[in-house]
Amino acid sequence: MSNQPSATDTVSRRTRPVIAIDGPAGAGKSTLAAHLARRFGFLNLETGAMYRALALKAIESDLDFDEEEPLLSLAEDTRIDLEPQADGNRVLLDRFDVSRRIREADVTAAASRVSVHPRLRAWMVAQQRALGANGGVVMEGRDIGTTVFPDAEVKIFLDAAPEVRGNRRFRQNISAMPEPGQVAAVTNDHEQRKAQQALLEEMRERDRRDRSRAESPLRPADDAVVLDSTAMDLAEVLARAEEIVLSHLPQAK
Repeated sequence: MSNQPSATDTVSRRTRPVIAIDGPAGAGKSTLAAHLARRFGFLNLETGAMYRALALKAIESDLDFDEEEPLLSLAEDTRIDLEPQADGNRVLLDRFDVSRRIREADVTAAASRVSVHPRLRAWMVAQQRALGANGGVVMEGRDIGTTVFPDAEVKIFLDAAPEVRGNRRFRQNISAMPEPGQVAAVTNDHEQRKAQQALLEEMRERDRRDRSRAESPLRPADDAVVLDSTAMDLAEVLARAEEIVLSHLPQAK
């Protein structure tokens, strides 16, 4: 990994800016990153997908998510590629397309546990810096503006109240269900409340792990613009984010 760009030399090596978007689970980072990438002609690199891909490989390898050494060995023998598409990233794990599989609940839960390990995060950071070394990217995750690209030209920390994020994620999950029977199972009032509460509790636990981990805890960078979307609709969030980018990169118009 010695030939990977470090946090101190990425500005000198890249030819275009980096837009860093951080925030907790369910804040809408992926939607915002995809929009800004299209708006300004940048690549959209979703770093969370990389953790999900490795978590999937850990599941398939029957590894303990709490044991760092085997996970690190697994990572060093793993290839993860992100191929930006019009509708989001195509994620390749050892050259196999896992774009849909990594969005499933078991992988989401595993990724949250895998991502707390310091040396594993260091390995991921090296890969992420390599992906964005030339700039011209919108990179979103939990520690882009603080650790991966602390020298990013634009830093946005997207946040919202946990209840709002939980409701948004719940609606997103419902819309992604392929079978009418699955939707019906969670649309009566009682089942809906149970599902929403379970999702909210899971989100709060992920927040706790993200904010309390020893390596790169989730927090806004000192020079990030905090965008709280609790009382905003999607159009307002996108418009405000564009304003933030243009205020830092007037040439992007």
